[in-house]
Amino acid sequence: MPMFVPLLGKVKKPLPLIVGLISAGIISASAATYLILQRSSNQIDLQNYTVPVQAAQNLTVRVSASGTVVPIQTVNISPKTAGRLVQLLVEQGDRVRQGQIIARMDSSDIEAQLAQAQANLAEAQARQAEILAGNRAQEIAQAQAQVNAAQARVDLTSGRVTRNRPLAEEGAISRDRLDEVIADDNSARANLREAQQRLNLLRAGSRPEEIAQTRAAVAAAAAQLKAVQVQLNDTIIRAPFNGVITQKYATEGAFVTPTTSASSTSSATSTSIVAIAEGLEILAKVPEVDIAQIKRGQRVEIQADAYPDRTFQGQVRLVSPEAVVEQNVTSFQVRVSIVTGLDQLRSGMNADLVFLGSKLPNALVVPTVAIATEKGKTGVYVPGDDKKPVFQPVEIGASIEEKTQILTGLEPGMRVFIDFPEKLKPKQDTDN
Repeated sequence: MPMFVPLLGKVKKPLPLIVGLISAGIISASAATYLILQRSSNQIDLQNYTVPVQAAQNLTVRVSASGTVVPIQTVNISPKTAGRLVQLLVEQGDRVRQGQIIARMDSSDIEAQLAQAQANLAEAQARQAEILAGNRAQEIAQAQAQVNAAQARVDLTSGRVTRNRPLAEEGAISRDRLDEVIADDNSARANLREAQQRLNLLRAGSRPEEIAQTRAAVAAAAAQLKAVQVQLNDTIIRAPFNGVITQKYATEGAFVTPTTSASSTSSATSTSIVAIAEGLEILAKVPEVDIAQIKRGQRVEIQADAYPDRTFQGQVRLVSPEAVVEQNVTSFQVRVSIVTGLDQLRSGMNADLVFLGSKLPNALVVPTVAIATEKGKTGVYVPGDDKKPVFQPVEIGASIEEKTQILTGLEPGMRVFIDFPEKLKPKQDTDN
């Protein structure tokens, strides 16, 4: 068998041909791939991935929020002083008028105090009348008679002194006897002065100090009577305003004590008798970013979970001036008056609200999902000449439900991508 010895120096000659063939194959494959992709992009059905820019007429800004139906005013009713409840005149669900009697407390002790206070006042008034009326004529006449008697006594004793003084000087009577006569005269004169003073007082009437004292006594007795009457009136529990009895906490015979009238009615307390609520409204929480669009008097659409197929109407009554922070979320409380649906809505119901804001005439809008961010700029993707997505910067306005207003950058009729074919999906900023 013949032997073949390889020629090592000649084996490299076919290499240029091989390299050329490989290069040609790669180029052909790349060209084929490009043609396939180009043909694929040209065959994109834009109807499946894009929507037209819409020109909406009179677009209304709508701000959504959640809320709860709550009473406009609610209080717990309790007595001003502790005591036993003897009569309860209402039931849960009853409508009451302002001033209507809803309960009575035991008043037996206070009624006894009232009788005593009335007696004290009558006594003080009688004493005052006596002082103001002055002295009777009979008393003055009696005092005058006492003065006359005292004067007669003085005349008698004075005459004795006149007669006995010379006798004592002549020694006809002793000096001691004269002293006795003089002492009787002095005593008679003192009695006369006392009787005259009493007569003068009776003629002058009562002193101003006595009159003032009696007036003060009458005023004090009247004040005490009024205080007891107030206590008695406080045993009658009345409705502070027109409303509905929402809770009933106590029964007849129970011992109840005072409590804060503004305490919450959501939890029963033995110190309250009943809870009364007036009217209904919706308390909503609006996010901080939307609160600038909420104004007093603004129309509101209301939907309650209990009536999913009905939309009630409301109106913004109050926007809280202070924010509420819960779980690091800042919001503002907004109170909404219920215009329609008062007969259907109940306290405690959940509600979804839509605040109807300003109108945007001839506003260009696109689906909010079409908004993208590329290199820090906000925009949308529009089909290029080859139907591939091309980023188009835009200036956006308000977002209404699932649409966003376009202020600049697009024209009506242009199409924007809301979805992309897998092979043509652009790279967007990760913070979008």
